[in-house]
Amino acid sequence: MQKRSIYQRLCYFITGMSALLWFLIRVIPKPSRATYPCMRAAAPIASSFVMYLIGLTSCAAVLRKSTARFRQARYGMASSFLLVGLLAGFLTITIADRPAPAYSSYVSVAQAANEPMGVAKGIFPGRVVWIHDPDATDENCTNSYGDGWFLSSNNDQQVIDQMVSTAIQRLTNVSTDAAAWGALFQYYNQNHGKGSIGYAAGEKILIKTNATSSWTGNFNPTNLSVVQNSYYGVSETSPHVVLAVLRQLVNVVGVSQTDIFVGDPMKHIYKHCYDLWHAEFPNVNYLDHDYGAEKGRVKVVAGTTPRIFYSDRGSVLRTGSWSNAADGEPVTEDCLYTVFEDVEYMINIPALKAHARAGISLFAKNHFGSHCRADAKQLHMGLVNPDEVNAGNTRFGMGLYRVQVDLMGHEILGGKNLFYLLDGLWAGSEAVDPPTKWSIAPFNSDWTSSIFASQDPVAIESVAFDFLKAEYITGNPFGSYPQMDGVDDYLHQAADVANWPAGISYDPENDGSILTSLGVHEHWNNAIDRQYSRNLGTGAGIELITGEDPIGVELLSFTGHECEAGICLQWQTRGEVDCAGYNIHRSHAAGPYERRNAALLEAENHAMASYQFTDVLDQAGLYFYRLETIALDGKSEFSAPISVQSYLSVARSSSAPCDFDLAPNYPNPFNAGTRIDYQMPRAAQVDIAVYDLKGGRIRQLVRGERSAGQHSVAWDTRDDFGMQVGSGVYLLRMAAEDYVESCRLTLVK
Repeated sequence: MQKRSIYQRLCYFITGMSALLWFLIRVIPKPSRATYPCMRAAAPIASSFVMYLIGLTSCAAVLRKSTARFRQARYGMASSFLLVGLLAGFLTITIADRPAPAYSSYVSVAQAANEPMGVAKGIFPGRVVWIHDPDATDENCTNSYGDGWFLSSNNDQQVIDQMVSTAIQRLTNVSTDAAAWGALFQYYNQNHGKGSIGYAAGEKILIKTNATSSWTGNFNPTNLSVVQNSYYGVSETSPHVVLAVLRQLVNVVGVSQTDIFVGDPMKHIYKHCYDLWHAEFPNVNYLDHDYGAEKGRVKVVAGTTPRIFYSDRGSVLRTGSWSNAADGEPVTEDCLYTVFEDVEYMINIPALKAHARAGISLFAKNHFGSHCRADAKQLHMGLVNPDEVNAGNTRFGMGLYRVQVDLMGHEILGGKNLFYLLDGLWAGSEAVDPPTKWSIAPFNSDWTSSIFASQDPVAIESVAFDFLKAEYITGNPFGSYPQMDGVDDYLHQAADVANWPAGISYDPENDGSILTSLGVHEHWNNAIDRQYSRNLGTGAGIELITGEDPIGVELLSFTGHECEAGICLQWQTRGEVDCAGYNIHRSHAAGPYERRNAALLEAENHAMASYQFTDVLDQAGLYFYRLETIALDGKSEFSAPISVQSYLSVARSSSAPCDFDLAPNYPNPFNAGTRIDYQMPRAAQVDIAVYDLKGGRIRQLVRGERSAGQHSVAWDTRDDFGMQVGSGVYLLRMAAEDYVESCRLTLVK
């Protein structure tokens, strides 16, 4: 231990006294100021100075008594006082020489930007939606007792409802909530072997919340109301976000209240949450660890059969203690609460927070409360900083076993997620800290007031990590936990098997089914532009989109395939309103995107429309295409990229076809859809449509000018209004100049 000079001790005295006076002057008139950044920084210095004064005073008093006893020849008593005085003096010196305790500060570790890894998931792979609206929260909220962030007076429910609505619509690229939920359920069910079907009546849904602070001592056991103590106002899942989701599920999807479960099974539901939800949805099942019908809750049932098996197989995880996670016996498995097995779908809604042990606390970390033990100490050795206070157990760096991968890839905890909704209204600096106002743009010293949504669990945690890392930087008075080396190690491993540690094969069911890529991971280019590879058009990683008003065109499909002339691109739209047209942009060999059409491809502005464009190639290779939609007001937006491989395997013909021709559709009969090929000897206006046997038009497939060459279009068995048609025989008609041809289509469902 280095001794301080007289000058340093004088500086310590002046600094300590100043911090103490500043803290008292600011906090006594208004206690809520204790949560301000300047007060959080001053508090450790002031408290250590108080301890220093107490020790110094005690030392002087005891030494005076020791001297008096020596003069009285009471040597035994004098020696006792002397020992106490020396001990007090030693502790005083130790306090003076020890750096003031504060939030741990970590030096940022450089990370490569825009280097995606893994396989993106979702209808629009890798898409993450970020909705930010400062009006959702009250910037004047003090979060002091009686003015907690979670109260309705500090949240605008109408704004939050709209944020959730916008998030799911932008995520699925549709214009109504009903269509968004339909797309989410269909995608989930298609990927779970159930076919492209929506929600079925009677299927149960769990809304998994984060209720970190609701342990005994933080609530009144009589009515579960939150009490006034140091844990009042901890950042956790907002009750208003949950209410917005409940309104969607019940009022839009049509889920019965009795089929919905809400809660954090290891914890309790505070009175303010229950009152808000129950007033509107009294028949929803509100989960509680200990209480049941006597408090309007449904008591959870702990499973008795192990359901998750940690892939370190006992080499890392231990039963542990709060001071040493490496203590105790090996941990290899855990039981889950039965509600996880009983439901068909789960919507995991964690809060946006940093974490002292994990660096960040998001979807994976939210499942630390899903097993049936009393707490989650047994999982801490799977984190980067298991104890926070015990440097001997740190697991910084990359390529180590990370328990979050098991949680994300588990067939129940990860596999049942319908989609991922992150509550970023009141983001926090640590698991049990109150929310903090963020300094980075666009928050600018206000609450974060954000909601994130995705179908890719790795992508949304990656985006959230970038936000947290940008805010809680080295020197931040609330700590810089996201800067720890290895915080995103679990995201690297969840994205790509190549990043797994030697000797570890993630198989959380222990049934031999080894995990594959769970999603895509990358870091943005910078904290100002916040661009990922799909935004930049440089790769197949993450696409971050915001809540700005989209163009009123729903892109139903955008596909491409190799044809004789090159790459044939086709797209179908619904709800074209004030749409000027489209541009095709192409990238080859990871190069920049270039526009391929010489003139704007004009929109038809119909309820349903189909388009086709042939991109002539001069070399084989993998090509990426994006469709740009242009509105009449000049606003534009891009589709997610698609990739098409060209082998130049079909002999290119230098001459155009001799005649107009409509080929038989294939397959025929068909079920889900059919492909229709046709050829044009020259550029001309063409009309292709599907009719019923009475001559009524069912679906307009092509209408407009098409270039010379081979073309194709698909029919997905929907009519012009987007509704599925029934089984039967239909007529396909093509008309171009003087050419008219028809054939029969047989739809069998």
